[in-house]
Amino acid sequence: MMFDILLYLYDTYVHAEAFPDAAQLSRKLSAAGFEDEAIGEALDWLAALDDLAPGEDCAVSQSFRIFSAEEVTRIATEGRAFLGYLESSGLLAAHAREWIIDRALALPDAVVSGNRLKWIALLAVWKLKGAGEVLWLEDLVRGGDTSDDDGESWQPTLH
Repeated sequence: MMFDILLYLYDTYVHAEAFPDAAQLSRKLSAAGFEDEAIGEALDWLAALDDLAPGEDCAVSQSFRIFSAEEVTRIATEGRAFLGYLESSGLLAAHAREWIIDRALALPDAVVSGNRLKWIALLAVWKLKGAGEVLWLEDLVRGGDTSDDDGESWQPTLH
């Protein structure tokens, strides 16, 4: 349910510069029918978005990242490959990749599906580059298979 809130917020505020303050956002989410516990979890998770600030250049690096055993276990192969794709395309800097991995591991999911990791990456790129820069990435994320690695299908709620 928490992840549904994050996707709802993306759909609702993708063209805005920022989200409303936490109290106002909580009221809006409650009015939209989300449960208070899930709202609290989502707002806590989302607060980390403030830690993501433009930093290093996104130039393609000659280095590579080795995932820890926990990361390999908890983040689906498709998601790890997607991070590599974004980084090699020059769209994602190393600090943003690390933020995405941290936020994926902060989810309660035993295994974070490739689809969920793509949405986390979309939030990161949106924060770093703005709404205009994520439109093609959003098409890539939305355009593919909408089922998680465990077979659960998800469709965004468009408002």
